[in-house]
Amino acid sequence: MEVLSAVRAKRRAPLLQIAKSAVAMIAAWLVCGWLIPDGPPPVFAAIAALLVVQPSLNQSYLKAIERSAGVVVGVVVASGIAMLVADPVWSLPLSIVLALGVAWAVRMTAGTTNQVAISALLVIALGAATPGYALDRIIETVIGAALGFIVNLVLVPPVAIDPARRAVDALGNELAATLERLADALMRPQTPSQLTELMVTARLLRPMREAADAAIDDARESLTLNPRGGRHRGGFAETVALRDRFSPIVTQVVGMTRAFYDRYDSAVADDAIVQGIAEQLRRCAHDVVFLVRRADAGPDAPVTETLPALTRPLQVHRPDGDNWILVGSLLEDLRRVHEGLTEDDPLP
Repeated sequence: MEVLSAVRAKRRAPLLQIAKSAVAMIAAWLVCGWLIPDGPPPVFAAIAALLVVQPSLNQSYLKAIERSAGVVVGVVVASGIAMLVADPVWSLPLSIVLALGVAWAVRMTAGTTNQVAISALLVIALGAATPGYALDRIIETVIGAALGFIVNLVLVPPVAIDPARRAVDALGNELAATLERLADALMRPQTPSQLTELMVTARLLRPMREAADAAIDDARESLTLNPRGGRHRGGFAETVALRDRFSPIVTQVVGMTRAFYDRYDSAVADDAIVQGIAEQLRRCAHDVVFLVRRADAGPDAPVTETLPALTRPLQVHRPDGDNWILVGSLLEDLRRVHEGLTEDDPLP
């Protein structure tokens, strides 16, 4: 199973991506075969086209630059070594070592460095040592990279806005559910297993926040250089703003749950201030859901679903009993959550 997990992805690549790769390779092969009829098959062009077709146009552009630069350096180095050392037994390792040394000296990226070494190896292995051969392979690679980018541009570049929105919505809904669970726990006595479950569940907000961050990065990447990106940027900005509002609240909610777990006392449910905090947490949960759904709420939506519930802060005069440390911690985190949900800057 470990071997299978190393070679299998969690989900299949889109069929559109496979089709674009095939079209780019075939186009590069045919075009370069027509432009450079004499010589070996246009392997360099087909490989360049395959590598350049990436999930986003920005990635395609960077891969085209990386591929072209690596091939130029690798082909030039290998051609020079081949002219000086005719025996491939010696020219092959010398070319690879020198190509890697040049890439290291100019601080090329890992991908470009690998491309330099591969290009040098292919040039020597194909047995060509003339300057004309080197020039043809460079032209061939540039054409293949250009065709790969063009195919990726023409055949509907994907825009990953919906996955980002779903990830942020899921984070908000789980954040609201965690606030509700904490409010319920404050109102009634808890067993050790219930406290542990509450803490573990709250901690799951962190990987959900990381997943939302990753989805937003993917969406931003998909919009870069994308001709379809203009009409999606407004919705993307709203998603980013919502993530930015939720992110610190996740930290505060996990902190509140931790304080309750560490400082729990069976008498805390009878504290009037704690009951007030629980009510505020429910209001916070309502407003988190309100923020998630506000963009989709129509003009005829019920008032209770479209208005925030945090209309006034909780007033506390003096904590009761021995729970003042827990109450103080909860109040401070609640204040920060309250500020995050009622901040003056509106979402786009």
